[in-house]
Amino acid sequence: MSHRAVILINLGTPNSPTYFSVFKYLRQFLSDPRVIDYPWIFRFLLVNFIICPIRSFASSRIYKDLFNKYSGQSPLKLYTDELTRALNQGSSEDKFYYAMRYQNPSIESTIKEALDNNPNELVIFPLFPQYASATTGSVYEEVGKILSRYWVIPKVTYIGQFYSEPSFINAWKNNLSKMNIDSYDHILFSFHGLPNSQVNKVYSDNICEDKNCDRGITELNKFCYKATSYETARLIANSSHINSDQYTVCFQSRLTKNWLQPFTDEVLKSLAENGKKRILIVSPAFTADCLETVIELGDEYNRLFQDAGGEVVDYVPSLNASEAWVDSIKEILG
Repeated sequence: MSHRAVILINLGTPNSPTYFSVFKYLRQFLSDPRVIDYPWIFRFLLVNFIICPIRSFASSRIYKDLFNKYSGQSPLKLYTDELTRALNQGSSEDKFYYAMRYQNPSIESTIKEALDNNPNELVIFPLFPQYASATTGSVYEEVGKILSRYWVIPKVTYIGQFYSEPSFINAWKNNLSKMNIDSYDHILFSFHGLPNSQVNKVYSDNICEDKNCDRGITELNKFCYKATSYETARLIANSSHINSDQYTVCFQSRLTKNWLQPFTDEVLKSLAENGKKRILIVSPAFTADCLETVIELGDEYNRLFQDAGGEVVDYVPSLNASEAWVDSIKEILG
């Protein structure tokens, strides 16, 4: 019986929170030219002799805290596995698999497993709502390289960005409905940051700042991460009856000042300094809870906000393996 093989692909996680496992993960991740878009030799030296040797010590401690919160497991892998199981339980014609762009289960091994079952169609579904070259683009490139080595390649379908899909917005609305929104002084829609240089590359003139990306989607900016992030926030806010003066769009996980602004940490400090006590954060760039939501938002930003005079930062859990997210994926697949 013919069927579709659907591969859900997330970013990735170290196999364990040890120094060497984190080093291996970071090296694979940061060696991707779509992540650090420097010339090869500079990227090689930077990643292998500066970033990974130094950063792996601190990162392994953080990953240990994360894994301990989930009984020694990675929440990203845990929830992606649960999501895949839930999708397979309700599907007779589609067979779902999952892979990680970096580390395990690898895209290569998962494609082999899927193709060994001789599907008539292979569907690649990156779990990144907003397109970025460093995420969705990297997945597409890696899949293309792997499939080029096969003699028989079935029909291949790529699922692109789904930042504005009604079912995706509804899944976030459902998560928000479980929170008492009125009990918070302000709401932040916090997206993972990107270097301005990578956002600028979307445009033929290499300039994003004059495209009014915070105001809406146009034919020109439809693949701009900044524009699609603002649109996701706007759609979720509208669906949850959150007024424009009740929320701020911001960007987390920055490495330098030359990343998308405003920065989430600086917005939090400013809110605390202006007397705000309770903040709720929604992070719709992530479809599964991970280091950036559990530790960065849940722990680090909470401490930062309290040190600045605030009281509490709560974050809305990600979509994970929720029923609404399962239904959304089915609807997006069609």
